[in-house]
Amino acid sequence: MYKIGIDIGGTKCAVILGKITENGVKFIDMSFFPTIKDNTYITTLDKIENEMLNIIEKANLKICDVKSIGISCGGPLDSKAGVILSPPNLIGWDNVHIVEYFENKYNIKTILENDANACALAEWKFGAGKDKNLKNVIFLTFGTGFGAGLILDGKLYSGTNGMAGEIGHIRAEKSGPVGYGKSGSFEGFCSGGGIAQLGKNGETAKDIAEAAKKGDEKAIEIYKTSGEYLGYALSLLIDLLNPEMIIIGSIYQRCEDLLRDSCMEVLEREALKYSLDVCQVVPAVLGDDIGLYAALALE
Repeated sequence: MYKIGIDIGGTKCAVILGKITENGVKFIDMSFFPTIKDNTYITTLDKIENEMLNIIEKANLKICDVKSIGISCGGPLDSKAGVILSPPNLIGWDNVHIVEYFENKYNIKTILENDANACALAEWKFGAGKDKNLKNVIFLTFGTGFGAGLILDGKLYSGTNGMAGEIGHIRAEKSGPVGYGKSGSFEGFCSGGGIAQLGKNGETAKDIAEAAKKGDEKAIEIYKTSGEYLGYALSLLIDLLNPEMIIIGSIYQRCEDLLRDSCMEVLEREALKYSLDVCQVVPAVLGDDIGLYAALALE
């Protein structure tokens, strides 16, 4: 079964042709290009279409050979209506009826999901959760933003209008680093931008991580603080949703050694023991390719 995956990001976009088999995903071809910054979606959408048609033709396929199109995009968006609402890092992408556009033009089933939900499906199907027969899995982005994708009772839960899982918007403290437009939010403590704010000297989260791994005490303390707030966020999710596995991507995947101990210390103190005992907390395994898998995981 051939599928097209489209990953729309604030910095770059990807179009992927994949084949879904019993053993997972086989990438046939893909194209990457910068998101065009012209305060409109039209030029980038035209580029996405052209690249989609090119890779289908290169594979000696026709558009009718494609079973579905999956689109992964940063929110906010309405996945049920198939509308990209107004993502803060996609200026000009306001109320874009992208599912209707592709379905009307190509007569192919098209699915839109926010990137956290799409990545949750990818790690559940093809990554850390593969072949484990798990029914309740949470994926956390922990990168530019901090959001949750929820797999509950064996299916994606996205809420009434696709806005479920926005744990990064919850306020952890009255004040603190800003994330998701809110001072002291979990995203303020558990994201690349938030970690940089904790540093206060113009360093990036990567700079601080490198310093921490060289033994810099201040940098180590910054990641310890981020890990503590991650622990509080996980304890909320574990107590509320009782998952079998929480998979954490991006910064946690790269810096687990700087975050895990302080996170688990808080978790063991805050979460219900019976719920924590049945929940694994693990790093994502799909790495930088997760966006490719994510768009193809939608169905």
